[in-house]
Amino acid sequence: MTSETTTVRAPLSQPITAGVVAALVGFTSSFAVVLTGLRAVGASAEEAASGLFALCLAMAIGIALLAVRYRMPITLAWSTPGAALLAGTATPDGGFPAAVGAFVLVGVMVVATGLWPRLGALVQAIPTPIAQAMLAGIVLPLCLEPVHAFADEPLAIAPVVLVWLILSRYAKRWAVPAAFATAAVVIAVVMMTSDKSISGDSLIPRLDLVAPQWSWQACIGIALPLYIVTMASQNLPGTAVMSSFGYRIPWQPSMLVTGALTSMVAPAGGHAVNLSAISAALAAAPAAEPNPRRRWIAAATVSPAYLILAFSSAAVVALITVAPAGLVETVAGLALLDTLAGSLAASLRDENSRTAAVLTFVVAAAGVTVAGIGSAFWALIAGLVVYVALRKPPEKTSPQGEPQTRAPGVAE
Repeated sequence: MTSETTTVRAPLSQPITAGVVAALVGFTSSFAVVLTGLRAVGASAEEAASGLFALCLAMAIGIALLAVRYRMPITLAWSTPGAALLAGTATPDGGFPAAVGAFVLVGVMVVATGLWPRLGALVQAIPTPIAQAMLAGIVLPLCLEPVHAFADEPLAIAPVVLVWLILSRYAKRWAVPAAFATAAVVIAVVMMTSDKSISGDSLIPRLDLVAPQWSWQACIGIALPLYIVTMASQNLPGTAVMSSFGYRIPWQPSMLVTGALTSMVAPAGGHAVNLSAISAALAAAPAAEPNPRRRWIAAATVSPAYLILAFSSAAVVALITVAPAGLVETVAGLALLDTLAGSLAASLRDENSRTAAVLTFVVAAAGVTVAGIGSAFWALIAGLVVYVALRKPPEKTSPQGEPQTRAPGVAE
């Protein structure tokens, strides 16, 4: 727990409002990515809706367990980079049941990380440029969707992009939620000017259970990259964000809770539950509550907020089913632009690893499938091989502290 102290006591409405905002931003800014990812690996519209519903329920339960138990502003989220990974992955052999089996395995691996810290250390040992380049390559195809959609449906897409651009300038946190709200208005106009409609049954949330199946292609091509992306892009940064505000995350309980929840909701279509970074910043910052010992209230509020969002998820999905082609993908692509920018910047920062990072990015973005295994895995392997092959040994220093140089002609 943070050692920061303060005598200022804000009204209870302040952390509660912060929690509601954190939940709304977390949901509206990336649910389109989740739906796109689940559909890409074989989920039907009903199964994708079930996955969104299950993930919201899992996050509500997990946040309540961790935030209340440890009196910390611990918030959970679905793996947005993981969903982007799925969006760039072809349906595995065995269809969606094989993908569900991979989701279950991801949860088991996260639990194992909590029980065996060495596994987490192995993930941390992956060079940051390689991990970030793989993530950038994964999200690139989705980030290109607004371009394709604008070319096909400019009248439907232009308002969404314009609102996103304006809010990015004046209220960046709400840019993607506002883009989704604009998309909802576009969908409403389409419904009023066409014969498209939404049935009452589709507004009722349901858990559509799928029996998991396991195949080695799905385990290697989906489970392993999904685990790495979730750990490297969500759990570890989430821990760092909390640390920046003076909180020490209970690592083992957090991994056990998120891993168990991931495996539990996998048959309902949930792909991964993990620590949040963005929501954590919203709930753990002084703006949520001046007294750091009371900021857990903001996180505790996120739990019932996600519960409400869970039961509204079916209506959101039903609305999306009548959307013009490319509209949902546009919102998803806009939501991931910052992720792409950050990943590219991190992957290319070190000149010594730039070649390996670029190769990793290219292979991941290519979206090829070899031996039934998707490009994310092959990008990671290719990047690590080139990184090791081109890595220069550290310069030795003389007793006087001056770098020692090799004589001409001496082999490296």
